[in-house]
Amino acid sequence: MNKTASAHWEGDLKKGKGTISTQSGALKDNPYGFNTRFEDAPGTNPEELVGAAHAGCFSMAFSMLLGEENFTPDSIDTKATVTLEKQSDGFAVTAVRLDMRARIPGIDQAKFEEIANKAKSGCPISKLLNAEITLDATLEG
Repeated sequence: MNKTASAHWEGDLKKGKGTISTQSGALKDNPYGFNTRFEDAPGTNPEELVGAAHAGCFSMAFSMLLGEENFTPDSIDTKATVTLEKQSDGFAVTAVRLDMRARIPGIDQAKFEEIANKAKSGCPISKLLNAEITLDATLEG
C-alpha cells in the first residue's frame, strides 16, 4: 500500500510560503511556512502533521491490540507533542510524547499498561521515527 502527500513551496525560507495536500483530499492546499512553523501564524507545519499521524496511528494500534484481547474501548483520546530542537547540524525531531486517555470497560490497570506499551512500540509511525517516544497513559472511569 502506498499513500501520497505533496508540498508546494515558493520563495526563500523566511518569507516563502507553501501548501501541503494529501492524496485523500483531507488536506488540500493547506498553508505552511516559516511563520506557521516557528511563530504562531495560522496554518500547519511538518511537526504538527507528524504529531497528528503518530496520535492517529497509536490510537488505531491500541484499538487493534485491545480487540485481540477481547476489549472494546468506549473512547481513546491521544495527543502527540513533537519536540523539534536545533542541533549542531540543523534541526531534528528529538522526541514525541504521547498522552492518551481511554475508557475501556472491564480492563485492569496492568493489562491496560501492557497493551498501551505494545501499541507505542508497534505502531508504524513509532517505528518510523528516530526519536525518543514516551507515553503517559491514563485509564479513566
